[in-house]
Amino acid sequence: MLPSEFAALEPFTAWVLESERERYSKRLASSMEEMQAFYDVAFPLLEKAADHLDKWALDELPDPERNLLLLMFSLVNVSFPVEVWKQARVPDSGAAYMDLVVEPKV
Repeated sequence: MLPSEFAALEPFTAWVLESERERYSKRLASSMEEMQAFYDVAFPLLEKAADHLDKWALDELPDPERNLLLLMFSLVNVSFPVEVWKQARVPDSGAAYMDLVVEPKV
């Protein structure tokens, strides 16, 4: 599912999600422990992943590399909850929800 150089991320392939809506929903449904575990493995590999993905044009990514890109999108989605808020939801946002109307095509 992922490039072999990123085998350490295989336990987190449930975070390979197509849309921001799916990533946000997964974040809200995940415990802080789950997000922290994902973050702890993925964050140190972020620069290596970016360098690896730069070898292809975005519209020419092989499937394993596309999955890696989507996984890194999920890492970005969990970074604020892990690094700053210490909770899945935006603090003091109540039941507020922001939904994208248009999303970049990857």
